[in-house]
Amino acid sequence: MFDRYEAGEQAVLVHVDFSDEDNKEDVNELQMLVSSAGVNTASILTTSKNSPQAKYFVGIGKAEEIAETVKAIGADVVIFNHQLSPSQERNLEALIQCRVLDRTSLILDIFAQRARTHEGKLQVELAQLRHMSTRLIRGWTHLERQKGGIGLRGPGETQLETDRRLLRGRVKAILKRLDKVKKQREQGRRSRKRAEIPTVSLVGYTNAGKSTLFNTITNAGVYAADQLFATLDPTLRKIELAEVGQAILADTVGFIRHLPHDLVAAFKATLQETQEADILLHVIDYADEQYRENIDQVNAVLDEIDAGDVPQLIVCNKIDRLDGVEPKIDRDENGRPIRVWISAQEGLGIDLLKIALTECLHKTMVEYQLKVPPNEGSLRGMLYNLNCIAEQSYSEEGDWLVSVKMLDSDWNKIDKQLDNRLKKYIL
Repeated sequence: MFDRYEAGEQAVLVHVDFSDEDNKEDVNELQMLVSSAGVNTASILTTSKNSPQAKYFVGIGKAEEIAETVKAIGADVVIFNHQLSPSQERNLEALIQCRVLDRTSLILDIFAQRARTHEGKLQVELAQLRHMSTRLIRGWTHLERQKGGIGLRGPGETQLETDRRLLRGRVKAILKRLDKVKKQREQGRRSRKRAEIPTVSLVGYTNAGKSTLFNTITNAGVYAADQLFATLDPTLRKIELAEVGQAILADTVGFIRHLPHDLVAAFKATLQETQEADILLHVIDYADEQYRENIDQVNAVLDEIDAGDVPQLIVCNKIDRLDGVEPKIDRDENGRPIRVWISAQEGLGIDLLKIALTECLHKTMVEYQLKVPPNEGSLRGMLYNLNCIAEQSYSEEGDWLVSVKMLDSDWNKIDKQLDNRLKKYIL
């Protein structure tokens, strides 16, 4: 079992260029991840394959080349730009005689360094424990062989079972504490709903400039840096918008391609701010050559956390790095803002962003008069939960006559849950 590497150590990076689009990764992004983790890149080895090899992920020839490179430069860790199976990690470590990390472990390590709040640390620990649970065997391979004779009957399996039981207990305890955090967040969201305070959530690929934009709008002083996952802990601030009044702006963790499922699951409580938002500000680093792929990756994660239906306003950031691009608002055929071009770093286009945001939030409120039949008890409960009822009475036939005022997104959610039959109750 090898010791966990520490920041500042030398790393050999391994990148495999697959023909399959689903397995493709970006080698430049790997270098940024490694830099964000505080590790020095000593060498980068690349190869091309159609599919991963079962034993070493790469071919035996490339695996031996990695071992020779590690020995030649005295590297402390080998980092793969892909997800390895536990057996592949063990096989590579046995061959290379060096600590091996995959992309998921690297991202988890960065998250562990960035977590500041109690909630953030719990979420990262939960993700690490879930990831570690499949790799426990590696630490006890020297004890798992049962031999005959005095002094050779090792307690390997017993120790492994003990570790698994302790790990399960810790996961259970963390989930219980995170459930408490989730309930507190839900309570805050309900109170904002009752006060009709809309929530705006910043989403986007990591290092797109979300925290810089958040600071520019709110003067919050949130940590922002030109590195991946600079923001981990969510921050909420009140902002004032003309014709809308107070709104809540939420800065969230950045997304990345192939974001580990353990992380998505662990950060459910945090990402719920995104699920429950009235509108998402999708911040895009428009100076990045791969911005289109990044947009697709963010939308994929939004779908995974059930936030794909939340209305979006696209924010094309970092226009100061582009030639001939000025701050502006792009609108659809109905005149609704769909895209704003800004530079959060230079403060360009922030006023236009506030105008577009005001228009989007102002137009998302809808008012309807409904005639609800007595058998629609579930709809009645939904409307009461949203606290959107302005007036109500009953007809002679027993129908519920109600005036409602709510966000357009809430109306669409209810309509979807009722299989699009909500519209037929409009008077």
